Amino acid sequence: MTLTPELIAELELLALFNPDNTLEGLKVHHDAAPQKIAAAERLHAKGLITETDGGYLTSLGLDAAEQTRTLLTILQPA
Repeated sequence: MTLTPELIAELELLALFNPDNTLEGLKVHHDAAPQKIAAAERLHAKGLITETDGGYLTSLGLDAAEQTRTLLTILQPA
């Protein structure tokens, strides 16, 4: 699997969610960077978030956000 700019943008957006509090959502505003807007739309299409402009994590999105957080923790320099 190749880490494309699109995939990286999706991972960055997932990393902004707080998997410890499912009542916290995100809003990607219409004037955000185009790659963030597109990433939110792709995450919604994949069933990871509830709205095309953010919203809340779905149960699949929660799993993805938790795994993203774990991966980023492992890869952080000591």
